[in-house]
Amino acid sequence: MSENARLINGEQEIEFPLIIGSEQEVGLDISKLRAQTGMITLDEGFVNTGSTRSAITFLNGEQGILRYCGYAIEDIADKCDFIESAYLLLNGELPNSEQLSEFRSAIISEMDIPEGLINIITSFPKDAHPMAVLSAAVNALSTYYQDQVDPLDCGQVKSSIRRLIATLPTIAAYSHRHATGQKLITPCPELGYVENFLRMMLADEDGNYEADPDFVDALNLLLIVHADHEQNCSTSTVRMVGSANTNVYASIAAGICALWGPLHGGANEACVNMLKQIAADDGDVEKYVDMAKDKASSFRLMGFGHRVYKNYDPRARIFKKACDELLEKLDTDDPLFLIAQKLERVALEDEYFVARKLYPNVDFYSGVIYRAIGIPVEMFTVLFAMGRLPGWIAHWQEMHASPSKRICRPRQVYTGPNGRELPEISERS
Repeated sequence: MSENARLINGEQEIEFPLIIGSEQEVGLDISKLRAQTGMITLDEGFVNTGSTRSAITFLNGEQGILRYCGYAIEDIADKCDFIESAYLLLNGELPNSEQLSEFRSAIISEMDIPEGLINIITSFPKDAHPMAVLSAAVNALSTYYQDQVDPLDCGQVKSSIRRLIATLPTIAAYSHRHATGQKLITPCPELGYVENFLRMMLADEDGNYEADPDFVDALNLLLIVHADHEQNCSTSTVRMVGSANTNVYASIAAGICALWGPLHGGANEACVNMLKQIAADDGDVEKYVDMAKDKASSFRLMGFGHRVYKNYDPRARIFKKACDELLEKLDTDDPLFLIAQKLERVALEDEYFVARKLYPNVDFYSGVIYRAIGIPVEMFTVLFAMGRLPGWIAHWQEMHASPSKRICRPRQVYTGPNGRELPEISERS
């Protein structure tokens, strides 16, 4: 392959270098396009635009491949827990037993949050969406550690990263307990990361809660598989905000806001709400499948298809297995689970869905698993944020370590009015 690509515009011919990744992906380096031609590219939604070079996650949507730092997501999900996966993303290598023990202990020891932050969380209306509380609390967290917000100080960054991973489950659980009028349950240093979150979320008023090992395993799996997914909307947001040398707390708060959207992290919440809608309509799955096929209908089946994957999402494959095992163990007659299973069969067998590669995606199965564990639907996207946090931070770190880092500043093609005279107010229609 040639090392350069040529652009011909009239009589002008410009060469641009080709950048080849470790998986033989090819990128066209157009960083000097405007300087040499006066032109820019136009790529709505950045679907063909590489914003950076990254060594964190490899994704191939056509082949259904997802790897963290070179390791297949299937192997990580099978052999690691969430804290181990977080270490991998943050450091680029798996920890040895001593490194993992030190990292795990540091995280668990910092799960408590300042009293003032608790007051902020409990000052919100009880019906506030927990994603709003989460983003606000993460931003506010920086005010309690103002000597540790310099993004260019490695020691401060390391402390901030551990504190964020440690406290996000506590903030999330406290937002839920406040919304439901329950007593706040403090973290327990003897428990693991996932066990602590489940206890803080679901314990009784005296703090009594014995985590089902299957629930712990399922939630670990959900967090691991959500931990990173290349340059998605929220990760790109974290990078863009961080490019201004914004501290990691504010950058992560911005990522949480991006994840909240129903076309991104909020899709799993929308999926369960769709199942509820079908259940309320006598569970008539066929009716809603027909509506989804009808171009004249505005109804859309949530939890099917993916922007990047044109094959079976490898994350969905992992979740499907966990979902089937969990539902079999619970032996529940929850109508939403039955509807989900019917929809799954349709998507995997109906020619309309198969031809369009509208496979069940990660949001479809994750929502069902969260519900089986006992997580309320409004907390689904919060759990997504907990899982995605190490990936966000890893990208924030990588961006700051890059010698080619620049503040993000996209261009545009202006389509508004040409220069106009400003009329007096009496002359305006």
